[in-house]
Amino acid sequence: MNVGIIANPNKQGAAKTISELCVALEKQNIVPILETNTAAIIHAAKGVDAATFADTCDVVAVLGGDGTMLDAANKIGPADIPVAGINIGTFGFLTTCTDDELDIFAEAVARKSYTLIRRMQLRATIIAEDGTQQSFRALNEITLARGPTGRLVSLDAWVDGELLNHYRADGLIVATTTGSTAYSLSAGGPLIAPKAEVFVITPICPHSLSNRSLVVSDSSTVELAPAQDAECPMFFTVDGREMVEIQHGDRVRVEQAGHALPLLHLEGRTFYATLRQKLGWG
Repeated sequence: MNVGIIANPNKQGAAKTISELCVALEKQNIVPILETNTAAIIHAAKGVDAATFADTCDVVAVLGGDGTMLDAANKIGPADIPVAGINIGTFGFLTTCTDDELDIFAEAVARKSYTLIRRMQLRATIIAEDGTQQSFRALNEITLARGPTGRLVSLDAWVDGELLNHYRADGLIVATTTGSTAYSLSAGGPLIAPKAEVFVITPICPHSLSNRSLVVSDSSTVELAPAQDAECPMFFTVDGREMVEIQHGDRVRVEQAGHALPLLHLEGRTFYATLRQKLGWG
């Protein structure tokens, strides 16, 4: 059995955790395979491109926090391979265990004593006024937000071809169930259980207090565009990456990506237990 390892080089203690994870895996007769940048952290001879992990690995372990997990999901691509997060970050909603539980993790992988929760992803397509297109995949959310002027943006949103609303706000978030614990939550959106087949549209600091989050079916198609009275530019981002300037005449189409990320959970670890732990619930 092979386990691919991706680590965040900016996390304090990353090198120590990589080495300790390799030892824990080897005790279980599991071969650790280091991603190229991860290998460099511990000055290993060589690493491999994360995009090839699906061909060589049975599980991928991501060392860091939720941001590292988002970056790793993008690197791995649409491969159907279990991904586990080992938290050496701060919040860690997406992580499987902490860096104090490496032996527990390695044993669970060796015995296959874990469950997989398939996390839906979004595909966002920017359709420019001239017809050219760019496509992106998001695990958490896509955002259309104000530019450097600091002024409110004006944008229109449609669901399945029907006008939803004309928003005046700092921006608009379209988030998956996974992203419901991230930016959308900070903007006042609801928490959504991972198995719910929905995504959520959340305005950021809307000008009107009547504007609220809306949960829609994951079979829906959401479209966003600058309104006629919009003071462009505004900016599109996906999981905090790939900032793209959006102008009048451009349109953003958001829909289910058709590929879910298989997120590994140790037995007895649930979404609700994570909420109690991370949010300090009773």
